[in-house]
Amino acid sequence: MFDSEIPPLEMLVRLTAAVGLALLLGLERELRGKAAGLRSHMLVSLGAAAFIMMGLHILFATGEGDPSARIDPTRIVEGVIGGIGFLGAGSIIQSRGNIQGITTGASIWTAGAVGVACGIGNLALAGMVTLMALIIMAGLGPF
Repeated sequence: MFDSEIPPLEMLVRLTAAVGLALLLGLERELRGKAAGLRSHMLVSLGAAAFIMMGLHILFATGEGDPSARIDPTRIVEGVIGGIGFLGAGSIIQSRGNIQGITTGASIWTAGAVGVACGIGNLALAGMVTLMALIIMAGLGPF
């Protein structure tokens, strides 16, 4: 077992929140018949939360004087955002002058933000982002 500043039960809560909140975003896409639905959103959020928690573990190790662990936490967030942006861009398709998938790409990116918020333990922020994203995606869809 490894030592971490985040107890295993707290890790489970954070990961479960990331997956559960992303499930809501993915469900909206799934119900609209989009290619990136439940599993895609849940995996993006889960991965983002896991990467952030790994970064926090390394950061805590650095704080305890382990010279092999040097980290700038903002670089982890930067890497996660870039990787998720790549996935989101992959969901955007242009065909005969018609562009599709922009909302799905944005929702994948937002699922990553939810995962990052859960990973750092800010579940209130994650919940607010999810709620606002659902309002935008489902509520404003007809407009």
